[in-house]
Amino acid sequence: MGKKVKEDKKPPPDDVFDTLSVESRQAGTVVLMLSSPEEDVQSKACEAIYKFVDKCDENKKQLLDLGAGEALLKLMQSEDRIVRRNACMALGVMTANPDVRKFLRKREESIPAFIQLLAPEEDTVVHEFAGLGLSNMATEFSSKATIFESGGVDALVKCLGSSDPDVQKNSVEALAQLLLDYQSRAAIRDADGLNPLLELLKSEFAIIQKLSLLALDRASQDSENRSALRELEAMTKLVDFVAHPEWNDLHVMAVMVLSNLLEDLESLELVKETGGLKRLVALITDQVPPEEEPKAGTGKGEKKAGSRAAKKSAKGSKKEESEKEEPPPGEAIIPTLPDVKMSAAKAIARSARSAENRKILHEQEAEKMLIHLLSHESTDVQTAAAQALGIMSENLLSKDSIREWEGMQPLIKLCNSDNGDVKEAVTLALANLTTGNSTNCQEVSNLNGVETLIHLLADPRDEAVANTCCVLTNMATEEALRTEAQGKGIVTALLEPLKSQNTRVQAKSSLAVAAYVCDADSRSEFRNAGGLESLIQLLHSGNDEVRRNAAWALAVCAVDEPTAVEICKLGGMDLLQEIQVSGTRKNPFAEVALERLLDANLSAKYALTGQLSSTNLIEDGFYDAGQIRPNTKFMSIEDYCKQELNDKRPVLFINAKADPVTTQSTSNPEMEAKENSKTNVSGKSSRTGREGKGGRRRASMIPDDVDRKSKQKEKEEKQKEEELQAQLQKEAEALANSENQPVNPPTDSNLVKYIEEVTERILPLATATDQVKALAQFVADKMGGPIEKGQLPNFSWELPLSQVKFELKSNVVPIGKIKAGIHVHRALLFKALADRIALPCSLTRGDYNRAWNEVMLPETQEQPGGQKFPPCCFLVDLIHQPGQLLKSDSPEAVTYKKL
Repeated sequence: MGKKVKEDKKPPPDDVFDTLSVESRQAGTVVLMLSSPEEDVQSKACEAIYKFVDKCDENKKQLLDLGAGEALLKLMQSEDRIVRRNACMALGVMTANPDVRKFLRKREESIPAFIQLLAPEEDTVVHEFAGLGLSNMATEFSSKATIFESGGVDALVKCLGSSDPDVQKNSVEALAQLLLDYQSRAAIRDADGLNPLLELLKSEFAIIQKLSLLALDRASQDSENRSALRELEAMTKLVDFVAHPEWNDLHVMAVMVLSNLLEDLESLELVKETGGLKRLVALITDQVPPEEEPKAGTGKGEKKAGSRAAKKSAKGSKKEESEKEEPPPGEAIIPTLPDVKMSAAKAIARSARSAENRKILHEQEAEKMLIHLLSHESTDVQTAAAQALGIMSENLLSKDSIREWEGMQPLIKLCNSDNGDVKEAVTLALANLTTGNSTNCQEVSNLNGVETLIHLLADPRDEAVANTCCVLTNMATEEALRTEAQGKGIVTALLEPLKSQNTRVQAKSSLAVAAYVCDADSRSEFRNAGGLESLIQLLHSGNDEVRRNAAWALAVCAVDEPTAVEICKLGGMDLLQEIQVSGTRKNPFAEVALERLLDANLSAKYALTGQLSSTNLIEDGFYDAGQIRPNTKFMSIEDYCKQELNDKRPVLFINAKADPVTTQSTSNPEMEAKENSKTNVSGKSSRTGREGKGGRRRASMIPDDVDRKSKQKEKEEKQKEEELQAQLQKEAEALANSENQPVNPPTDSNLVKYIEEVTERILPLATATDQVKALAQFVADKMGGPIEKGQLPNFSWELPLSQVKFELKSNVVPIGKIKAGIHVHRALLFKALADRIALPCSLTRGDYNRAWNEVMLPETQEQPGGQKFPPCCFLVDLIHQPGQLLKSDSPEAVTYKKL
């Protein structure tokens, strides 16, 4: 046996501490170990902390409170690689807690420390957790700016090319957060980070694909980035991505990136040249992607063979047997998800906002895809497709194409949908399709869409109602369609939208009213249904468009006298006057409405403006109540008739109609007299009969005479009481009937005679000049004769006029009753008679009871075949030298107009 050799164990130096194994179960103890000068202790403490904080979020907060954040941040900058790694792992996981992120934001060195650990010489694990820390920190805007300023974008882009998927995931997530800031969008382009993002679409991990698509979506919102992505063939790569059915849960995000890229005209042209748009459309509509058009003479068999060959070449080298066993292309199509279809329709709509883009999309027949999507069962897809069609229909050619490709029918069908969003989008599309396109309007009618649209006016969705009003307004430009809609009750159906609280509905429904109440019957229907009240209420609106459209609708309604009178009664004229006086609410539509209202109500026009032109013909019912002050209500003739007699100026009334009430009242007393006479005769005969019988009875029944007389007296008293009560009841009924009956203003028999005389004597005269002079003399004769200059104050006209008022017991005085009148009376009578014989003249009111008439007449007598000159304006003298014509700008005319 050999001898055992004794090992020589050297004892440790005296100044070195013996190795100590410590088991700690308190986090505070481990935190204290972070301050150890031994790197091994630091490393193990960091590792223990990493495991502890990875368990739950409360542990992260606990360690932060124990001061671990400061120590770990310091250890991240250690010279030892293992210490740096473990400290980065621990602090990277802790950044998921908001309190930790708040702590790190206050430390300027925190984010640069993380970025420094992304250096290529560091371990992959360090890259992973440094990226995780930056992605968590980038959720706050202030941290985004710090990362950008510290060069974090370049470092993160370099990590995208790492072979480790965790590094890729954390880096692309951090970049996606940074790309919310516009500065980072330019920085990622400068760092050549767009191509790595596109390459990550091929990753095996769905989360990396998702985050890269999110980063591309945000990066492609920058126009220069879109240009760079076009150069990198991003459009083709994204369409290829959508073509993979196994990634269908990410197709929505891919289409969103495509939507951003398609905003540029250059992208659309590029995708048009490469055929990518048609391919995308085919994928969205679940159809076979189209191949290139076959040459002339090729048959269907050749086309199929060509498509198979193309597929073989695209798939690469495969066995012939496997190629033969493949299913036909149509059977291999896997439908895309509804969300993808919706996103694709939204992408088309977004791109179509540009006119040039709409043109290219139309050339690529994008409308066909959208029409196809209208038949999808998902309401979200239907809504997005209808919205896109609405935007596409702003292109004139698209309007016709949508109709030719039978896109109108599904749109009208969807008007009956229960989904409010669908109805809103569909009606908007129909509104755009029918704007300026009579053929589409006719197509709506042919598809029985009028009733559907009228029914939609009662829909609770405000935007759908507003769009429907636009469609119906567009259709009203065609007379046949307007008549059809009127026959189906559109006038009364529009009353409900007018009462809406939505300003857009109010504005659009007012326009629709203006389009459909353009004839007397529809105006009468609208007036009787109470639509005028709603329109007048809209004049109070604070919305400019609502006020304008309501004023325009009132302008259309006010072309006939009954409607104009009703508008005045409801206060419409007062409101229009207020609008015109206002500096902010004044608009030309209100001015037109007021003018038309006054033209249909000449009494109000003369009271407000003091001017009637030669085209304003005075008819029966006209009255002159004097100049109305601003902000004073215009009263009707019935109101003036109901007033008690006062000392104010009389209301001059024109009425040459026969009074049916007076003829009826004259006939009624005659009938009553006849009836009374009959009752009196019958009463006498009955009494004589009773008296005769009583005489015969006296002879035979003398003892009962006293009782009989007393009974007869009682009967007579009862009969008198009954007659008295019946008479009182009749008087009360007559009084009530008189109050309920409308007040009829007095007729003017003298005016009727004047008109007959003027028609007989003056109308046959040869020239207008002779007619004017003769009529002036006629008016002066009927109003007290000529008055010498300077004698007008001595002319007695007020007392006779007051006597007429007293005789009539009314403030309303017919013009024919006045036998002594001055300027204001004579000018009104001249105008009224001149209009009856078609003699054009104007009427103007001045101050202090001045009024005058002006006529357009030739200055010299026209000779047959001689030269003709334009007529001149003459003022007609009705006071001093009746029949004299004064040039309107002459001193005599000016003197005539003034006091």
